Amino acid sequence: MSDTITTKWGTGGRMRTVSVLRTIAAAGDYAAEDVLSDSATNGAGTAITFSKIAKTKGGAGYITQASILCSTTALTPRLALLLFKNVPTCELDDNAANTAVLAADQANFIGQIDFPAMSDLGTGMSGTVATPSTSGNLPLAFICDDDDASLYGVLVTRDAITGESANMTVRINLTAECD
Repeated sequence: MSDTITTKWGTGGRMRTVSVLRTIAAAGDYAAEDVLSDSATNGAGTAITFSKIAKTKGGAGYITQASILCSTTALTPRLALLLFKNVPTCELDDNAANTAVLAADQANFIGQIDFPAMSDLGTGMSGTVATPSTSGNLPLAFICDDDDASLYGVLVTRDAITGESANMTVRINLTAECD
């Protein structure tokens, strides 16, 4: 299943939020540092595309806020989102050990957003938010590839997860201030 991507410019044209809704394969319990992806089939997992996060190809900015909402309740892992200016060559399959950042991807690596532990507040979802006031590495400067206005991500769990459900959805929102 492909990602559902929505983008919205804020008033004044400098702030942009890109929202990606992704179905996670959740092929079984996750060990710490496993990839969360759309497919567990060998070689079929894909990077998360944050389409048109910049105004133009080769555009730049700062990610100022990031959030994750998961359709499965009572999940409490810490997650990390590794961002690249091109599709990375690292492991992208669900429930496989993370291999990013490979030497081949180092020149394209933007940085990592570390999310606080997810929480469930009785809303039917688990979620987390990273902001400049958390330890999530924000704001995070980025420059897109000269031929692209998008960023590409790999979502990794920092903790083991045992309460996952097959085909759970994850919504990742990135808010950026663009140049």
